[in-house]
Amino acid sequence: MSIPRYYAAACQTDLPCPRDRKEIPERVGFLLGMIDRAVVGYEPFFDIKLVVFPEFAHVAPIYETVDELTDRLAIPIPNDQTDRYQKKAKERGIYIQTGTFLEVDPKWPGVVFNTTCLIGPDGLLSKYRKVNPWIPWEVHASPHDLLGYDEPLFPVVDTEIGKLGAAICYDWLFPEPLRALALAGAEVLIRVSAYMDPWGATPPMDWWTLFNRARAVENMAFVVAANQGATASNYPPFSWPGGSMVVDFDGRILAQADPGSGEKIVVGPIDIAALRAERSRRRGHDLLGHIRAEAYNHLYTKPIYRPGRS
Repeated sequence: MSIPRYYAAACQTDLPCPRDRKEIPERVGFLLGMIDRAVVGYEPFFDIKLVVFPEFAHVAPIYETVDELTDRLAIPIPNDQTDRYQKKAKERGIYIQTGTFLEVDPKWPGVVFNTTCLIGPDGLLSKYRKVNPWIPWEVHASPHDLLGYDEPLFPVVDTEIGKLGAAICYDWLFPEPLRALALAGAEVLIRVSAYMDPWGATPPMDWWTLFNRARAVENMAFVVAANQGATASNYPPFSWPGGSMVVDFDGRILAQADPGSGEKIVVGPIDIAALRAERSRRRGHDLLGHIRAEAYNHLYTKPIYRPGRS
């Protein structure tokens, strides 16, 4: 059954940065509590069906080497914690875009991924592994750089609440990842982010707001963007402005947390029926339909990014 209209909750956090994977279960317990607060607390007003958490909601790549990340923070997926999210998704009848895990996969020894999961009532629906690590700070791998990597780089999942696709933080500064999701049918683009000052939600360098709105317009899609709201004392060396938001397919900000507001739940409407109607009827500003790909596809015929370049 399709649910054409519902609400999404973008949950930003302000929590201490974990130093060891043993801290993850307690962290997930807190985040499950935020889900209950969003779904149950707002139930008289909003039918929340999608809950999104920020990058580093579980752990951040705070160590300088892959070996240290593997030894102390990284875990396989699925795991006991994704099982807990699935149980909550089934209990509440919702879809959850998790904050990121640092992931190890026996198929790729010696590699750590920065990964977010889409989890629904029936289980783990997709994993998105960050394609564009924030160089030079993030030492985890991009699946793009692995010889023989054969899983979808930009998975889109068709659900009862629409076609959902996610990308992580720095990915959003590039138009191509979100265009890849949109061309695969994504109707809701989910941003799982830890976007720090000064590139936050306030002028003169409010890149957070700029790129969220631009990606919504150029792909004629809703954007649900959850950002870290942590203070510098919790996630040094940066401060994290939050500003989590929901944006419609014309770039309108439907809901947004005040910048610098720390922990926050932001609730905004998603109207898949309206989006589909506009995608089918619109002739002007139909940015997906008006792509003249052949005019510039040749620009991508040779490798531009080479692994190891910084």
